[in-house]
Amino acid sequence: VTRKLDFFWIPFKTDCEELLGRFQQTMSVRYEEFAAIWKTMDFSSVFYGYTTRHEKRAFSRLAFATVYNYFLPPYSFQIRVGAMYMLYGLYHTQLVWPKEKVWIALKDWVHVQRFVSDAFSCQHLDVVYIYQKLVSERAFLYTAMPKPVHSPFLISYHNMEGGGQDLGKCFLMQEIANVHAHYERIKKGLSMSSSVSVTLLNLTGQLQKCALEFQQWQEKNTVSISWWRPEAFFLCASKSRRHRQVEMDTSGSGTDQLQEQWTPRGRRPPSLRARTWQNLGKKG
Repeated sequence: VTRKLDFFWIPFKTDCEELLGRFQQTMSVRYEEFAAIWKTMDFSSVFYGYTTRHEKRAFSRLAFATVYNYFLPPYSFQIRVGAMYMLYGLYHTQLVWPKEKVWIALKDWVHVQRFVSDAFSCQHLDVVYIYQKLVSERAFLYTAMPKPVHSPFLISYHNMEGGGQDLGKCFLMQEIANVHAHYERIKKGLSMSSSVSVTLLNLTGQLQKCALEFQQWQEKNTVSISWWRPEAFFLCASKSRRHRQVEMDTSGSGTDQLQEQWTPRGRRPPSLRARTWQNLGKKG
């Protein structure tokens, strides 16, 4: 899927710039002007290139992330208006359910609010209306980061040793503390009750405590953890197979078994007819 997305990303970005360029030539911010260009280019058909649900959802995320960049400074007001109209069209024409949302990062929120305020002060009511439509339909997902973060403290099966240490890294804890402090300031600014909270109190302290407990547990169980690694499993299995092979080779008795055991590789033992002729043939 990633290779397909990389392959289609440049053509999609080119089509977006083509649509925004045509909209810019109209010297207008009216939605009807944008809608006419959208229909002429048949822009909703960009979602028809994928067949599986996973591919469609991944492309929807890529499309929103690509267009979202044009919705922010330093692009001009008209380009940003066109990008918002494009997000509106893509949101309603995507082929997945539940619908993918447009991510608005915490650092970009001030730019979005200023954009809406400027549109309202200039009486660009089309812009304000489309924005309010997106808000009312819950098309925006307000996030701390502009894209998903592959957290370094997610512990994989093959890298359990570094989990606790990665979680305790200073830069990661500082980033979490900054986001949490900003959340608390916003809550105080809205005069919300202290009982209303979607995060734990002293979040960074709780995370550091969990990281320390995990590290201590890991040090006590280093031996037992090492035996569960894949290489340890195959090592034990190979030893077990060798042990069973020795038992199988030495469990029997008799001249034939010893003869077969010491027969050089590539030479077959004499047949019954040959042994009979050798023992009885000379006696007539």
